[in-house]
Amino acid sequence: MHRVREPSTHSIARLDEIPGISLVAAHAILAEIGLDMTRFPTAGHLVSWAKYAPGVSESAGKKKGKNSTGHGNPYLAAILGNAAAAAAKTDTVLGDRYRRLARRRGSRKANVAVGRSILVIIWHLLSDPGTRYADLGPDYYTRRIDPDRRRREHVRQFEALGYTVILERAA
Repeated sequence: MHRVREPSTHSIARLDEIPGISLVAAHAILAEIGLDMTRFPTAGHLVSWAKYAPGVSESAGKKKGKNSTGHGNPYLAAILGNAAAAAAKTDTVLGDRYRRLARRRGSRKANVAVGRSILVIIWHLLSDPGTRYADLGPDYYTRRIDPDRRRREHVRQFEALGYTVILERAA
């Protein structure tokens, strides 16, 4: 009987902490991409290898094709798609990312984007053995936006429409 090595057990446990990734999914992901991340210098290289980077084909200012990501590893794509769909149902930063993107771009593109985010997280966890996953929280994006910046942007938009804006603090 084949014994599982300790580094892979540790890696599987760390991947299992990511929302949407189960133990079975972690095993399958490691089977597809391996434990050695030195062959991918950055997370972008892993995403590109997996064909999870959005392709942009543009000529003379016109976008060509369907902007698909290409033909990558179908097994990895299925695992990441299922993980992204599961993460979308959670109250985490990945779930919030899915909901924000699905409103604007549709559920299919949001699923691919969250799958890409999961793949980037996986690269970071496997590249540095001391790294652990820590969720940023479902309100990460709303906390990240500076209220002064939002106010300036709204004023600029009203002024572009031809309005004069005078701001007063509400009582």
